[in-house]
Amino acid sequence: MAVSASSITDLLEAELLALGNPRVVEHIRGLLVTPRVEMRGWDYGEPDQQFPCWIVLEHPASNTGIAYSEFGFGPSSPWGLLFLTGAKHMSMGMDSAWFDYLMEAYFESKASSELPIWRVFRSQAGEYPGEAITAEGSWDDTWAEVLRLRGLKDQFRYNCSQSVYARDA
Repeated sequence: MAVSASSITDLLEAELLALGNPRVVEHIRGLLVTPRVEMRGWDYGEPDQQFPCWIVLEHPASNTGIAYSEFGFGPSSPWGLLFLTGAKHMSMGMDSAWFDYLMEAYFESKASSELPIWRVFRSQAGEYPGEAITAEGSWDDTWAEVLRLRGLKDQFRYNCSQSVYARDA
């Protein structure tokens, strides 16, 4: 199937329908744009090599967005976090910013930090994400609690994550 704005919209809608969390779905819908293709530099190939990236979500406050591409990292991880503007940042970026699913990219984006969906997770070595030990809260408050708990220097690891979405490994 050829990639088009319509086919990408269908992929987006399938993930949003599967998520089922109205707060997150509403937030994402408020950031969606009509999919548009941009040619982005591919830093791991030939000089000046570019691939098409379909911008689907924009978060102007952080100058970032989410794109879909079947090129570059795309065959296995087609959803990427990209800068929206800034000449030196207009490439496809690094592999650590590309994901298998739109939701994974969203929850790694600055945009998701606007929602009070964050919790402290406590784990021991080898466990992830561990057990949620706080109610949902803001990004900043949750990180403050993570840092406080890390200061205890006990046998646990403390991290900030969310319980809205998890993908089986």
